[in-house]
Amino acid sequence: MEPEEFDSDVLREFVLAFKKGKLKPIVKSQPVPKNNKGPVKVVVGKTFDTIVMDPKNDVLIEFYAPWCGHCKKLEPVYNELGKKYKNEKNLIIAKMDATANDVTNDHYKVEGFPTIYFAPKDKKNNPIKFEGGDRDLEHLSKFIEEHATKLSRTKEEL
Repeated sequence: MEPEEFDSDVLREFVLAFKKGKLKPIVKSQPVPKNNKGPVKVVVGKTFDTIVMDPKNDVLIEFYAPWCGHCKKLEPVYNELGKKYKNEKNLIIAKMDATANDVTNDHYKVEGFPTIYFAPKDKKNNPIKFEGGDRDLEHLSKFIEEHATKLSRTKEEL
């Protein structure tokens, strides 16, 4: 509730609207990026559902904090990962500043930084958390290849 003026009538209207299910939640969000054509898509609170929850695409999403040392170390690797998979039509590599944007789905728990999830296109409410592996190009690529629903390219020779 963000009233201009507050009195009992405003509160009564708010409660009635809430009971009727007519309120929309306020989502903390940075502005939607005007240009989001890079190899790593920027997700904000207002675009989480349209990008991450899109049933047409697999999405690898990194939740980060701008002040996090591990996140800063991961950034060049993550950009490289985005470039590696940029020609995949059904795979999006994305990132979201979790300190400036609300995550609008309870299945994506962020308890530390960076937190990385793979959201298969057919199981958006059952994302797979990246755990236990090194956050390098090889391990992140292997994680994607293991969980992707459809990749057009063949695995590269090592």
